[in-house]
Amino acid sequence: MDNGWEASAQAWISLMGEEGDFSRKQVLDKPMLERVRLRQDQRVLDVGCGEGRFCRMVAPYAQKVTGVDPTDSLLQRAASLSDQTFVKAKAEALPFENASFDLVLSYLSLIDIADAKAAIEEMARVLAPGGRILVANLNSWNTASQSEERGWSRSEGGGTQMTVDHYLQEYSHWGEWKGMRIRNWHRPMAFYMHEFLQAGLSLSHFDEPWASGEGRAESYNRAPYLYLMEWQKARD
Repeated sequence: MDNGWEASAQAWISLMGEEGDFSRKQVLDKPMLERVRLRQDQRVLDVGCGEGRFCRMVAPYAQKVTGVDPTDSLLQRAASLSDQTFVKAKAEALPFENASFDLVLSYLSLIDIADAKAAIEEMARVLAPGGRILVANLNSWNTASQSEERGWSRSEGGGTQMTVDHYLQEYSHWGEWKGMRIRNWHRPMAFYMHEFLQAGLSLSHFDEPWASGEGRAESYNRAPYLYLMEWQKARD
């Protein structure tokens, strides 16, 4: 199933640069790295690593970082910028042995995965006992507003309002911005909570971080659309 990433790869690489976009640079990078640094895990897997930007950021805090992505152009870019290990694979079928990693990252990648249930099961499978899965994701109220005739609009009184519909259903839509056309998936928050719990994991951290800096930060902080959560696997 095509998700648009190969055709959009060069536009994505240009958008990300070295610092990333607003969501990464001003919202998620800092709290994600804070969780990584709490316990400098030896073996780290980044599922949906893209062009490898966050792999490079995590490298000082890990013995070995492995990135996984199904998009050739993004993996080639990642490999050209570092000597870390990058593997072509889908999150739904990770080519690693059980308990191979101490920390698994999913940085805004679950919304791109058609079978997120299988991906979560795979991330839990390759996680070592006592290990953590650190997830950054779009809030589900946000993904429920992305398809046609939804999203932000201006009310008759001059204010702005968000239209959210079919929240409890699971469905995909095609998002287009800055030269990219990507297929994303909406799922209710309950879906993610249920699947991580079913995988035998315990929620150890949850946050909806504030944006820092100027520009978009002020409006973003009125209704933050990103969150991060950390799940832990029990020790044997």
